[in-house]
Amino acid sequence: MNRGFYTIMAAQFFSSLADNALLIAAIALLTTMQAPAWMTPLLKLFFVLSYVLLAAFVGAFADSMPKGRVMFVTNMIKIVGCAMMFFDVHPLLAYAVVGFGAAAYSPAKYGILTELLPPEKLVAANGWIEGLTVISIILGTVMGGALVNSKISAMLLNIDFPGIDVGIDTSAEAALSVIMVTYVLAAIFNLKIPDTGARYPHQERNPIRLVADFAGCFTTLWKDKLGQISLAVTTLFWGAGATLQFIVLKWAEKSLNMPLDKAAILQGVFAVGVAVGATTAARFVPLKKALTVMPLGVGMGLIVTTMTMVHTVWIAYVLLVLIGALAGYFVVPMNALLQHRGHVLLSAGHSIAVQNFNENLSVLTMLMLYALMVKLNLDINFVIVLFGLFVAGTMLLAMKKHAANQREHDNLALIGEHKH
Repeated sequence: MNRGFYTIMAAQFFSSLADNALLIAAIALLTTMQAPAWMTPLLKLFFVLSYVLLAAFVGAFADSMPKGRVMFVTNMIKIVGCAMMFFDVHPLLAYAVVGFGAAAYSPAKYGILTELLPPEKLVAANGWIEGLTVISIILGTVMGGALVNSKISAMLLNIDFPGIDVGIDTSAEAALSVIMVTYVLAAIFNLKIPDTGARYPHQERNPIRLVADFAGCFTTLWKDKLGQISLAVTTLFWGAGATLQFIVLKWAEKSLNMPLDKAAILQGVFAVGVAVGATTAARFVPLKKALTVMPLGVGMGLIVTTMTMVHTVWIAYVLLVLIGALAGYFVVPMNALLQHRGHVLLSAGHSIAVQNFNENLSVLTMLMLYALMVKLNLDINFVIVLFGLFVAGTMLLAMKKHAANQREHDNLALIGEHKH
């Protein structure tokens, strides 16, 4: 990998670190406001809403200028969202603005990989990116949990600058200030990302034509026999992953008697497993073998149901690492395959925009269902079993569809072909 790739990784790391710390800070703010429990999963819902609503436009935006510049502009939007929370705007609205920046950031972040690297390096690159993103989730979640801890917030508030009144008077403001500095670090790395030299035809600006163009890209990827399977699996994974994030917090509270700052560490433990699985897949699974990992998705879903039998913290750690490792090992090759097919059939920005639309529509749907279950006051163990069986069943359907496709034609021969 060249220096440009590592600069992209650094920018992604700090931006994702801040996103995840901000989520925990926003949850703490909702708790301070005594907001109803069903509002907590809506934070993530408001965050990903932009991925769905702006899908037709962000791909064209990402392809309209060098990807590093796109990442810098969109990271600045995230800073604005964080600042809104600092100035007492409702956390749901402020986090939605951060999601707006993230939605436009993503096609550039992943699209630049296909511009910078050959197809045979995409699994390894995705392993690195996903592994580092997961580490940022771990550290960001732990960082957010630490920042909302009363002892650490008190230490931050005791820091004085002689002759300067920084206007930071509450623990929430102290936490948000640290998070904003993290976003600024990401912006600095964004400015150092090299121009790959990739240029695309003049991007359409008419909204109706953009929507029509996006619809064509959407149809193309879903009709492709390899694209439809990898898209279905990654769509399921991201929807399930976002929902599991909140299920773990509720499970920790009900089954393990852990407060928010301690429960946030469990999310980090799960992310450790994902990092292990992602880096292992990057090392041992070539692009042509990407579809062989699908049975692990079934296993992950079934193992999730065993969470209902765990009431000890150290067993919870082991179980979450295992679930995370299975998730990371099967999603990285599928993600790389999807990027490869998208790059072959479409442009870098447009293919990632289609991927984001599907994945975040799944996140929206599953989070809304989870919020409804919380509002109905369903037992967390019932929710966990339902969730695990849904994941396992959906993966079995994807495997069945792939087998049917292979009986018609050997689609695996298409893996590795160059852009049309």
